[in-house]
Amino acid sequence: MADKRKLQGEIDRCLKKVAEGVEQFDDIWQKVHNAANANQKEKYEADLKKEIKKLQRLRDQIKTWMASNDIKDKRPLVENRKLIETQMERFKVVERETKTKAYSKEGLGLAAKVDPAQREREEARAWLTDSIDSLNRQVDQFESEIESLIVGTKKKKLDRDRQERSEELQNWVERHRYHVSKLETVMRMLDNCSLETDQVKELQDGVAYYIEENQEPEFMENEFLYDDLDLDDTISKKHKQLPTHRLEHLTL
Repeated sequence: MADKRKLQGEIDRCLKKVAEGVEQFDDIWQKVHNAANANQKEKYEADLKKEIKKLQRLRDQIKTWMASNDIKDKRPLVENRKLIETQMERFKVVERETKTKAYSKEGLGLAAKVDPAQREREEARAWLTDSIDSLNRQVDQFESEIESLIVGTKKKKLDRDRQERSEELQNWVERHRYHVSKLETVMRMLDNCSLETDQVKELQDGVAYYIEENQEPEFMENEFLYDDLDLDDTISKKHKQLPTHRLEHLTL
């Protein structure tokens, strides 16, 4: 009983820090968008980054508790994790805007000096980074839903519908991680000049289709997307398997 009270006290303190951190984040976020000059905005963006890192550490702690069988009512943990993830999305928007403006400013000043091939390589790398970020965000959403399914039942065993949905989401988590690993390999090869930008461009339509349409009922994945590239096979064979409900579409 004493251990449970101690644990609950730790959780309450953590959730209080989340509320305070989100309030502080929101305050700094407003200052970023109301900054009078570039130097002031840069300072607030740095403060915003520090604050989001604090919230991410709290999120890691919350995820640890969510995996514990000692905590029965995990709804407050789920809600606070989602609250933190909302701030993470807001920060990514600010970060993306900062990078875009930096590239634009650099492009205006150095356009005549930049090698066109180098510019294409940088654009390809930026696309790879954005694609990996999008996949990782979807993975976070899938994992959050899996946890919600587990938290939302009082039974030791999930009912059939929840179990099937949980397994489907886990398949997508594994599939997304497969693509993340492949794209990270592509990025390394691009950085090492062992892959041409044209080869990366050939991936863009297929990867964009996967990211945007993977949850649509009629989605059909191209499992040969990376076959034309000489990539190291760093993913285990089980990650190469399509989710079973998609294989059923292929065999119809």
